[in-house]
Amino acid sequence: MSWGTELWDQFDNLEKHTQWGIEVLEKYIKFVKERAEIEINYAKQLRNLSKKYQTKKNSKEEEESKYTSCKAFQTTLNEMNDYAGQHEVVSENMTSMIMAELTRFVQELKQERKSNFHEGRKAQQHMETCWKQLESSKRRFERDCKEAERAQQYFERMDADINVTKADVEKARQQAQIRHQMADDSKGDYSSVLQKFNHEQQEHYHTHIPSIFQKLQDMEEKRIVRLGDSLKTYADIDRQVVPIIGKCLDGITKSADSINGKQDSQTVIESFKSGFEPPGDVDFEDFTQSIKRTVSDTSLTNSRADGKSELKISGKSRGKLWPFIKKNKLSLKLCFGFHQGATPEDFSNLPPEQRRKKLQQKVDELNKDIQKEIDQRDALTKMKDVYMKNPQMGDPASVAQRLIEISNNIEKLRVEVQKFEGWLAEVEGRLPARNDNSRRQSALYETQNATTPVSNCAQDRESSPDGSYTEDQSQETEVKVTPTEFDDDFDDEEPLPTIGTCKALYPFDGENEGTISVAEGEVLSVIEEDKGDGWTRIRRNEEEEGYVPTSYIEVYLDKNTKGAKTYI
Repeated sequence: MSWGTELWDQFDNLEKHTQWGIEVLEKYIKFVKERAEIEINYAKQLRNLSKKYQTKKNSKEEEESKYTSCKAFQTTLNEMNDYAGQHEVVSENMTSMIMAELTRFVQELKQERKSNFHEGRKAQQHMETCWKQLESSKRRFERDCKEAERAQQYFERMDADINVTKADVEKARQQAQIRHQMADDSKGDYSSVLQKFNHEQQEHYHTHIPSIFQKLQDMEEKRIVRLGDSLKTYADIDRQVVPIIGKCLDGITKSADSINGKQDSQTVIESFKSGFEPPGDVDFEDFTQSIKRTVSDTSLTNSRADGKSELKISGKSRGKLWPFIKKNKLSLKLCFGFHQGATPEDFSNLPPEQRRKKLQQKVDELNKDIQKEIDQRDALTKMKDVYMKNPQMGDPASVAQRLIEISNNIEKLRVEVQKFEGWLAEVEGRLPARNDNSRRQSALYETQNATTPVSNCAQDRESSPDGSYTEDQSQETEVKVTPTEFDDDFDDEEPLPTIGTCKALYPFDGENEGTISVAEGEVLSVIEEDKGDGWTRIRRNEEEEGYVPTSYIEVYLDKNTKGAKTYI
């Protein structure tokens, strides 16, 4: 089927149809452009979302990332980042492979269409000119024929009239001949123009117009085929990223399968295990031994002495239950010697098991640093040998100073390793799991076997509110207090008066024994100011009290308090 033969008289409709076809192609290009914009915006939002939930370095989240569930979540975020990259690829391919190509193709179509219709209009104008010439020749021939007929009729009337002179008749005859000659000439001209017009019309409708319409038909079919190919490309662009997206989703599934609840539970144990042993049974304390049925001077004296001794034992026994005592003011005062957040070099503020892990980690890091220095020293030594054999390549003295510095660094690192290995061996020798002699956890300042002064607390502590512990249980600290003083501190203590108020500048968890948790902006009562150890004792609602870091609060002491001042 050809437009040239079937639609020879539909020039205007074909012009409208081809224009509509180009508009359809332009609409499709616009659709692809908006789809590409959606893809790139979606990819950007996915990347921002993935970045938002990524683990921040040097944060608590980084410590939590050791759990399999957290690792799986981080893997999911990384896979989503790759997933976003595939949408960027889709956007880029649609822009380059569809939009750019079709935009150029549309420009070519418009130019081709314009050229074809310009040629068609030119052919139509030529036919209109030929038709006008034919009509003019026809009218002239018709006019000359009528004139010749009238002249012939006039001559016949003149010839039949006897009153008309012979000269007038001759004149009428000549005029009739002239008109007949003119009619014959017009007839010949009209015949010639008609033949020419018929020829031009034959060429127009059977050659020129079919050729032009065929070009338009080819152009339109090419546009349709190109649109179909573009739709296939549109689908292929998406299909190409499906395997990679599938791999991203497979990675997420794999990470989900890698989650191990038992392993995470074991990680919790390794993270928080203190190394302490649970406290043993509490001995029965028989207070009836001091009671005598018969009272005498001797028995009275003995009973007083025995009672005093029992009171002292009682005080000692109380110290063994330190994890469950709500008010451990004495231990806080004696062993809260360093500010929260400050970490000793030997990690003595940590429980035994956690301290062992930190020390082992430090030893491993130092050994890695030593190995790096050794590798660098070996490389420089080889370079020095090459320079000595080939002086033109370099001066051996240029690396000698660097070799000396590396050797000094190695020695310093080895000294550090020995120091930390010593601490590590000491801790490993005292952990219950690494010692054949089973030891029972003692109180923070147990008095039964201790002879060490209070000043040794910072070195030989077992436990304190910030997690410190006694490194040597054979050197437990003694606190020499009378039974009356002990009871005042723990049993029958009168509530301390309020000496001011404070406002929490930062939140504090208060997880350690003797501390109290506060929320940011909370206002509480101050019952004991900072004694220089970095801690302030506060109270909430006349019932709950404990210590908080002085740097975490803003204190407002009463004006009538001795030495009143504000801590910020």
